[in-house]
Amino acid sequence: MYVFPYLCRRSNYYQETDMGRKEEYKLQNEQFMQTLRTEADVHELPCGILYKVLEEGIGAATPRSNSVVSVHYKGTLINGREFDNSWKRNCPEAFRLNEVIEGWQIALQKMRVGDHWIVYIPYNMGYGTRTSGPIPAFSTLIFEVQLLGIA
Repeated sequence: MYVFPYLCRRSNYYQETDMGRKEEYKLQNEQFMQTLRTEADVHELPCGILYKVLEEGIGAATPRSNSVVSVHYKGTLINGREFDNSWKRNCPEAFRLNEVIEGWQIALQKMRVGDHWIVYIPYNMGYGTRTSGPIPAFSTLIFEVQLLGIA
């Protein structure tokens, strides 16, 4: 009889601790984005996505929401942990733009072929409040992206 109340208290403790950690992580990510806004070479889109131009492409063509794009990219979290990298695989990725996270859809439609940017996507335009594989909930996603082509 004494085990059940103990387990309930223990379960609530872990849920509260986990929620506290998530809130702390969310705050760290929000502060990271706020700090970036003060950097001279960082630009902000109206939706809150930040980006830094590493190299400008040529031409005027930009993808549309239903375009198939070819890109090289590296994805990291604010602590520098890498979760994906097409350069390491030595194989660019191709995908329909409207089938990826909202942050990619918005940022890539602003890029021209050849552009090489670092894109900072707030958690609400990435995976939001849910964990996705190695990406924790509330994660700012940092992508180094080079747009190689549009189909």
